[in-house]
Amino acid sequence: MIPKDPVILLSFVNTKLRDEYPSLEELCAALGADETALREALAALHCEYDAGRNQFI
Repeated sequence: MIPKDPVILLSFVNTKLRDEYPSLEELCAALGADETALREALAALHCEYDAGRNQFI
């Protein structure tokens, strides 16, 4: 289950990207998550996905 709280979501997603998935697209596909909704939720924290780092910063 994907956390709803944006701060916890940021930690959860970055941990999954670091440890399990080589890209945001693969993470979303594996977890059945909507990539646009995920990006929007983290944009509320002023975080954007950096594909080169494979993390939200």
